[in-house]
Amino acid sequence: MYTALSSCCFTRLVSVVLLLLAPLLVSCQLYMPTDCSVIYDYDNSLPSGVYTIYPAGPPSAVQVYCDMDSDGGRWTMFQRRMDGTVNFYRDWNKYVTGFGNPAGEYWLGLQSLMILTDIRKCELLVNMEDFEGHKAFARYSSFFVDRSYFNYTLRVSGFTDGGAGDSLSYHSGMTFSTFDQDRDGWNGNCAKSHLGGFWYRDCHNTNPNGVYRRGADSTLDAVGVEWATWKGRNYSLKFISMKIRPVQ
Repeated sequence: MYTALSSCCFTRLVSVVLLLLAPLLVSCQLYMPTDCSVIYDYDNSLPSGVYTIYPAGPPSAVQVYCDMDSDGGRWTMFQRRMDGTVNFYRDWNKYVTGFGNPAGEYWLGLQSLMILTDIRKCELLVNMEDFEGHKAFARYSSFFVDRSYFNYTLRVSGFTDGGAGDSLSYHSGMTFSTFDQDRDGWNGNCAKSHLGGFWYRDCHNTNPNGVYRRGADSTLDAVGVEWATWKGRNYSLKFISMKIRPVQ
Protein backbone atom coordinates (compact mmCIF):
# COMPACT_ATOMS: atom_id res chain seq x y z
CA MET A 1 0.00 0.00 0.00
CA TYR A 2 2.72 2.41 0.98
CA THR A 3 4.81 1.48 -2.07
CA ALA A 4 1.88 1.96 -4.45
CA LEU A 5 1.02 5.33 -2.90
CA SER A 6 4.64 6.46 -3.00
CA SER A 7 4.91 5.45 -6.66
CA CYS A 8 1.74 7.35 -7.49
CA CYS A 9 2.97 10.49 -5.70
CA PHE A 10 6.34 10.26 -7.42
CA THR A 11 4.67 9.96 -10.84
CA ARG A 12 2.53 13.02 -10.13
CA LEU A 13 5.57 14.92 -8.90
CA VAL A 14 7.48 14.13 -12.10
CA SER A 15 4.50 15.24 -14.19
CA VAL A 16 4.29 18.55 -12.32
CA VAL A 17 8.03 19.16 -12.72
CA LEU A 18 7.86 18.45 -16.46
CA LEU A 19 4.94 20.84 -16.84
CA LEU A 20 6.88 23.54 -15.03
CA LEU A 21 10.00 22.92 -17.08
CA ALA A 22 8.22 22.76 -20.44
CA PRO A 23 8.23 26.54 -21.10
CA LEU A 24 11.91 26.69 -20.17
CA LEU A 25 12.77 23.81 -22.50
CA VAL A 26 10.85 25.42 -25.34
CA SER A 27 12.58 28.74 -24.63
CA CYS A 28 15.99 27.07 -24.78
CA GLN A 29 15.12 25.54 -28.14
CA LEU A 30 14.02 28.89 -29.50
CA TYR A 31 17.35 30.40 -28.55
CA MET A 32 19.29 27.71 -30.40
CA PRO A 33 18.23 28.27 -34.03
CA THR A 34 20.19 26.33 -36.63
CA ASP A 35 20.13 29.18 -39.15
CA CYS A 36 18.55 32.55 -39.96
CA SER A 37 15.45 30.96 -41.49
CA VAL A 38 14.54 29.47 -38.11
CA ILE A 39 14.91 32.89 -36.48
CA TYR A 40 12.73 34.45 -39.18
CA ASP A 41 10.07 31.75 -38.87
CA TYR A 42 9.90 32.36 -35.12
CA ASP A 43 9.48 36.13 -35.52
CA ASN A 44 9.35 37.59 -39.03
CA SER A 45 9.35 41.13 -37.65
CA LEU A 46 12.98 40.87 -36.58
CA PRO A 47 15.33 43.16 -38.56
CA SER A 48 18.40 42.21 -40.55
CA GLY A 49 21.48 42.08 -38.33
CA VAL A 50 23.87 39.88 -36.37
CA TYR A 51 22.41 36.83 -34.62
CA THR A 52 23.80 33.69 -32.99
CA ILE A 53 22.99 30.38 -34.65
CA TYR A 54 23.74 26.79 -33.63
CA PRO A 55 24.20 24.68 -36.79
CA ALA A 56 25.03 21.52 -34.82
CA GLY A 57 23.75 22.30 -31.32
CA PRO A 58 25.21 24.32 -28.39
CA PRO A 59 28.93 23.61 -29.06
CA SER A 60 28.63 24.99 -32.59
CA ALA A 61 27.41 28.48 -31.64
CA VAL A 62 28.53 31.09 -34.17
CA GLN A 63 27.51 34.65 -35.02
CA VAL A 64 26.25 35.41 -38.51
CA TYR A 65 24.58 38.26 -40.36
CA CYS A 66 20.94 37.45 -41.14
CA ASP A 67 19.37 39.16 -44.15
CA MET A 68 15.69 39.35 -43.28
CA ASP A 69 14.77 41.66 -46.18
CA SER A 70 16.09 40.46 -49.55
CA ASP A 71 13.55 38.48 -51.55
CA GLY A 72 11.54 37.30 -48.57
CA GLY A 73 14.41 37.24 -46.08
CA ARG A 74 15.57 34.17 -44.14
CA TRP A 75 19.10 34.36 -45.61
CA THR A 76 22.18 33.25 -43.65
CA MET A 77 25.16 35.21 -44.95
CA PHE A 78 28.43 33.27 -45.05
CA GLN A 79 30.65 35.73 -46.94
CA ARG A 80 30.76 39.51 -47.31
CA ARG A 81 33.20 42.09 -48.65
CA MET A 82 32.43 45.78 -48.33
CA ASP A 83 35.38 47.95 -47.30
CA GLY A 84 38.65 46.00 -47.23
CA THR A 85 38.98 46.04 -43.45
CA VAL A 86 39.53 42.27 -43.18
CA ASN A 87 42.43 40.31 -44.68
CA PHE A 88 41.06 37.33 -46.64
CA TYR A 89 44.46 35.90 -47.57
CA ARG A 90 44.24 33.30 -44.82
CA ASP A 91 45.39 29.72 -44.31
CA TRP A 92 43.33 26.54 -44.48
CA ASN A 93 42.45 26.38 -40.78
CA LYS A 94 41.09 29.93 -40.80
CA TYR A 95 38.86 29.19 -43.77
CA VAL A 96 37.59 26.06 -42.01
CA THR A 97 36.72 27.81 -38.73
CA GLY A 98 35.87 31.29 -40.04
CA PHE A 99 37.15 34.82 -39.45
CA GLY A 100 36.22 38.50 -39.57
CA ASN A 101 33.29 40.42 -38.11
CA PRO A 102 29.71 39.42 -39.05
CA ALA A 103 28.66 43.05 -38.74
CA GLY A 104 31.16 43.87 -41.51
CA GLU A 105 33.48 41.72 -43.60
CA TYR A 106 33.65 38.05 -42.70
CA TRP A 107 33.79 34.40 -43.74
CA LEU A 108 31.55 32.07 -41.73
CA GLY A 109 33.74 28.98 -42.03
CA LEU A 110 33.66 25.85 -44.20
CA GLN A 111 32.70 23.55 -41.35
CA SER A 112 29.63 25.57 -40.41
CA LEU A 113 28.75 26.01 -44.08
CA MET A 114 28.98 22.26 -44.65
CA ILE A 115 26.65 21.57 -41.72
CA LEU A 116 24.12 24.17 -42.86
CA THR A 117 23.91 22.78 -46.39
CA ASP A 118 23.82 19.20 -45.13
CA ILE A 119 20.81 19.76 -42.85
CA ARG A 120 18.48 20.88 -45.65
CA LYS A 121 18.71 21.63 -49.35
CA CYS A 122 19.81 25.25 -49.75
CA GLU A 123 19.70 27.94 -52.41
CA LEU A 124 22.32 30.67 -52.87
CA LEU A 125 22.02 34.39 -53.52
CA VAL A 126 25.05 36.45 -54.51
CA ASN A 127 24.61 40.24 -54.38
CA MET A 128 27.22 42.63 -55.74
CA GLU A 129 27.85 46.30 -56.47
CA ASP A 130 30.51 48.14 -58.46
CA PHE A 131 32.15 51.48 -57.63
CA GLU A 132 29.79 53.31 -60.00
CA GLY A 133 26.75 52.35 -57.92
CA HIS A 134 25.45 49.63 -60.25
CA LYS A 135 24.06 46.48 -58.64
CA ALA A 136 23.49 42.94 -59.87
CA PHE A 137 22.89 39.46 -58.49
CA ALA A 138 23.20 35.81 -59.33
CA ARG A 139 21.00 33.12 -57.83
CA TYR A 140 21.38 29.34 -57.67
CA SER A 141 18.59 26.96 -56.72
CA SER A 142 20.99 24.38 -55.29
CA PHE A 143 24.12 25.02 -53.21
CA PHE A 144 25.95 22.32 -51.28
CA VAL A 145 29.35 22.02 -49.58
CA ASP A 146 30.60 18.47 -49.00
CA ARG A 147 32.24 17.12 -45.85
CA SER A 148 35.81 17.75 -44.72
CA TYR A 149 36.81 14.25 -45.91
CA PHE A 150 36.15 15.54 -49.44
CA ASN A 151 37.87 18.87 -48.69
CA TYR A 152 34.55 20.75 -48.74
CA THR A 153 33.81 20.17 -52.43
CA LEU A 154 31.37 22.70 -53.92
CA ARG A 155 28.18 21.63 -55.71
CA VAL A 156 26.14 24.43 -57.26
CA SER A 157 23.46 24.46 -59.97
CA GLY A 158 20.20 26.06 -61.07
CA PHE A 159 21.46 29.49 -62.14
CA THR A 160 19.11 32.48 -62.42
CA ASP A 161 20.54 35.69 -63.87
CA GLY A 162 20.04 38.95 -62.04
CA GLY A 163 22.32 40.85 -64.39
CA ALA A 164 25.59 39.48 -63.04
CA GLY A 165 25.93 36.43 -65.28
CA ASP A 166 27.07 33.01 -64.12
CA SER A 167 30.62 33.06 -62.80
CA LEU A 168 30.19 30.38 -60.14
CA SER A 169 29.10 27.25 -62.03
CA TYR A 170 32.67 27.02 -63.42
CA HIS A 171 33.81 26.26 -59.86
CA SER A 172 31.27 23.51 -59.14
CA GLY A 173 32.86 20.16 -58.38
CA MET A 174 36.09 21.70 -57.05
CA THR A 175 37.58 21.26 -53.59
CA PHE A 176 38.51 24.33 -51.53
CA SER A 177 42.05 25.69 -51.84
CA THR A 178 44.21 28.07 -49.82
CA PHE A 179 47.85 29.11 -50.15
CA ASP A 180 48.89 26.29 -47.80
CA GLN A 181 46.46 23.65 -49.14
CA ASP A 182 46.65 23.57 -52.94
CA ARG A 183 43.80 21.44 -54.31
CA ASP A 184 42.89 23.29 -57.50
CA GLY A 185 42.99 21.95 -61.06
CA TRP A 186 46.02 23.96 -62.12
CA ASN A 187 49.67 22.87 -62.03
CA GLY A 188 50.43 26.02 -60.00
CA ASN A 189 48.77 27.37 -56.86
CA CYS A 190 45.69 29.47 -57.68
CA ALA A 191 45.29 30.71 -54.10
CA LYS A 192 48.84 32.09 -54.12
CA SER A 193 48.57 33.53 -57.63
CA HIS A 194 45.22 35.22 -57.00
CA LEU A 195 45.70 36.01 -53.30
CA GLY A 196 42.59 34.42 -51.85
CA GLY A 197 40.93 31.21 -50.77
CA PHE A 198 38.19 29.60 -52.86
CA TRP A 199 36.99 26.62 -54.89
CA TYR A 200 39.57 27.35 -57.58
CA ARG A 201 39.68 25.38 -60.80
CA ASP A 202 42.16 26.71 -63.38
CA CYS A 203 41.99 29.28 -61.78
CA HIS A 204 38.75 31.34 -61.45
CA ASN A 205 35.78 33.14 -62.96
CA THR A 206 35.04 34.66 -59.58
CA ASN A 207 37.41 35.54 -56.75
CA PRO A 208 35.21 36.95 -53.95
CA ASN A 209 37.90 36.36 -51.33
CA GLY A 210 40.65 38.13 -53.26
CA VAL A 211 42.32 41.44 -52.43
CA TYR A 212 39.95 44.35 -51.87
CA ARG A 213 40.85 46.88 -54.59
CA ARG A 214 39.00 49.79 -56.15
CA GLY A 215 37.48 49.10 -59.55
CA ALA A 216 39.49 48.50 -62.71
CA ASP A 217 43.13 47.67 -62.00
CA SER A 218 45.30 45.30 -64.02
CA THR A 219 48.56 46.04 -62.18
CA LEU A 220 48.40 42.48 -60.83
CA ASP A 221 46.38 40.00 -62.85
CA ALA A 222 42.99 38.92 -61.45
CA VAL A 223 43.75 39.24 -57.74
CA GLY A 224 40.79 41.47 -56.83
CA VAL A 225 37.23 40.78 -55.65
CA GLU A 226 35.96 39.74 -59.07
CA TRP A 227 32.87 38.38 -60.83
CA ALA A 228 34.12 38.02 -64.40
CA THR A 229 30.78 37.59 -66.19
CA TRP A 230 29.61 40.98 -64.91
CA LYS A 231 32.56 43.39 -64.82
CA GLY A 232 35.26 41.26 -66.44
CA ARG A 233 38.63 40.26 -65.06
CA ASN A 234 40.66 42.88 -63.24
CA TYR A 235 37.67 44.83 -61.96
CA SER A 236 37.48 44.57 -58.17
CA LEU A 237 33.96 45.02 -56.79
CA LYS A 238 32.92 47.48 -54.12
CA PHE A 239 30.58 44.95 -52.50
CA ILE A 240 29.79 41.26 -52.68
CA SER A 241 27.90 38.94 -50.34
CA MET A 242 27.02 35.26 -50.52
CA LYS A 243 24.08 33.92 -48.52
CA ILE A 244 22.03 30.75 -48.28
CA ARG A 245 18.61 29.66 -47.07
CA PRO A 246 16.69 26.37 -47.05
CA VAL A 247 14.59 25.74 -50.13
CA GLN A 248 10.93 25.93 -49.23
